Parts: sequence; C-alpha cells; structure tokens
Amino acid sequence: MSNLDFDSAVEGVKKLLNRPTSDELNELYGLYKQSTVGENNSAKPSLLDLPAIAKWDAWSKLKGTSQIEAQKRYIELVNRLIQLYGTS
Repeated sequence: MSNLDFDSAVEGVKKLLNRPTSDELNELYGLYKQSTVGENNSAKPSLLDLPAIAKWDAWSKLKGTSQIEAQKRYIELVNRLIQLYGTS
C-alpha cells in the first residue's frame, strides 16, 4: 500500500454512482481523519449538532489505530463501496 493507493481511494469515493449510507459516510470520515490527522483531540460537538456528533464519534472510536492501518481500512472500505455502488 502506498500514498498513491490512498489518494486513488479518496478520488474513487467521489466517483460512486450512488451515495453511501450515513453509516458508511461516517465510517469513511472517521478513517479519513485518522489517516490524515491522527488521533481525535477535538472537543465533542454540541448535542444539538447530531451529524457532527456522528462524525466525531466515528473518528474517536478509531483511537489507537495507526494512520497506516486507517489508510488500509479506508482503501478496503472504498473498494467494497465501489463493488456495491459502482463508479462513473
């Protein structure tokens, strides 16, 4: 796996024919943030912002996951989504 593989996966998400589910999008978000930023050290969003809380939770649950492992899991998820939804 290389950064090129990860970058290709990031571009692949943009070409999906159908929008992934909310759960899939949150998983993508968490894995992407863990891959590119690392640990989530940000404050939890307001209880009134449910979409932001879902994203924060998806990222936070990856605590302890290395950036390389997160990239690998991101690529695997994108490949599954491409098989499920197809690409343009």
